[in-house]
Amino acid sequence: MLFSIITVTYNAQQVLPPTLESVREQTFRDFEYLVIDGASTDNTIQLVDNAGIATTTVWSEPDKGLYDAMNKAIDRAQGKYIIFLNAGDAFASPETLGLIALKAQDNPDVIYGQTQLVDSDRNVVGMRHLTAPQRLDWKSFKDGMLVCHQAFIAKREICPHYDLNYRFSADYDWCIKVLRKSDRCAYVGDTPIISFLTDGLTTQNHKRSLKERYRIMCHYYGTIPTTLRHLKFALRHLSRKF
Repeated sequence: MLFSIITVTYNAQQVLPPTLESVREQTFRDFEYLVIDGASTDNTIQLVDNAGIATTTVWSEPDKGLYDAMNKAIDRAQGKYIIFLNAGDAFASPETLGLIALKAQDNPDVIYGQTQLVDSDRNVVGMRHLTAPQRLDWKSFKDGMLVCHQAFIAKREICPHYDLNYRFSADYDWCIKVLRKSDRCAYVGDTPIISFLTDGLTTQNHKRSLKERYRIMCHYYGTIPTTLRHLKFALRHLSRKF
């Protein structure tokens, strides 16, 4: 299969339906759909079973959190490319996977695109404030996570496990590691490919996530350059605020 679409869930019945609907409505069908559930006690699994998405496989068992579940997904995936579509997030349109597949024809290591933000009522509230660049390599992430994790599609063969030492920003570390292994990245275009729910886990733990990202930046890009860059980030934040 070309794609392994992966959704990690735990008691996600309130936010999962739009995710399932967006997968079911994709016009491009060369994918498997993996749901990695952390032993939910609500109706999450029933929602998945009732969604009617062909090639769906569900694992429901206790895990050590989001990134541990993602590691299980990497081990079980069979597709050439991996797409993590978290519960609450969705493909931006029924044609999204087809647009990504067109870029996959040239065999890049990473395919990526833009992300729009939606609220709990699925209203588009704007574009992600960090814009995906037209050219991408591992050094691009020194300015932050320019590509949303869900809009970052990687070849399975170069995907490492997530570092469980990071509770909130292991996805940032993971993307950098993938890009360091990548020879070529393909940009889908300016049309958003992902609708990102703004009240997800990382959003709820924003300050802790930023602290972890700072540590990750220092590791890959150096402490002094990272500190100076954060001063620029602070000025940018103040300018947006006022």
